[in-house]
Amino acid sequence: MPPCSTTQMERNLLLRSLPPGERGRLAPHAELISLVRGDVLFEPGDDVTSVVFPLDGTVVTLIVPLEEGRTIETATVGREGALGGVVSEGFLPAFNRAVVQMGGAAVRIGAAEMQSAKRASLPVRNAMVRYADCLLAQVVQSVACNAAHPIEQRCARWLLTLHDRLGSDVLPVTQDLLADMLGVRRTYLSGILNRLHERGLVEIARARITVRDRRALEAASCECHRRVHVHFALVLGASFAPDGTLVSLDPEGAPDPVSARRALSA
Repeated sequence: MPPCSTTQMERNLLLRSLPPGERGRLAPHAELISLVRGDVLFEPGDDVTSVVFPLDGTVVTLIVPLEEGRTIETATVGREGALGGVVSEGFLPAFNRAVVQMGGAAVRIGAAEMQSAKRASLPVRNAMVRYADCLLAQVVQSVACNAAHPIEQRCARWLLTLHDRLGSDVLPVTQDLLADMLGVRRTYLSGILNRLHERGLVEIARARITVRDRRALEAASCECHRRVHVHFALVLGASFAPDGTLVSLDPEGAPDPVSARRALSA
């Protein structure tokens, strides 16, 4: 695999948030890889030997497979984050399955090299620990959402989550994929998407869903999407574009939690 430059690394918001010198510390150990939709990065029980940072346009979903054959989506990771040994020293068994949903480029760093960088660099360690906290928040909120909220609200939340990470109104997602992520049949999902379309929230076409009214889609969602947004802002210093999509992280400059909470609720 080709080496990765610090400029390419900046296409991942978590890596971009590091001081230039710290990205330079990681660069000799970073390689640029290409991920294809359907690729499985790891399965439950696999040793996690590397950390993967999706670049813009690449999205990976963490899934829990059940013995009955169904799978449940627990978190979506794009240009804002990482998968693998984010906090641990790596080489520990994975608990879930990581599946590429939107193919594209990613940066891969060996777990041992990542651990050495965390030991040597407070900014690297701080960024990874804070991101791990936000990833856990997303997983926990997803579990609560799957258990408590109607499918239409869950569908709106999933579309918003993807919109956040792609930064594009056009989401290259099929109805089959979305139905799998939500754990419902495609025919049932089609009815839900048609209702969202009739309200002017989305437009449906072959192999893509276009967001037409982000604010209305937020209103159609449950509180789960907003709560994860707020946590990213409080813990990782996340900034959002006027349309609500995630544009930058600043873990070193994360606001004081009390004042930030007041500002976000104002």
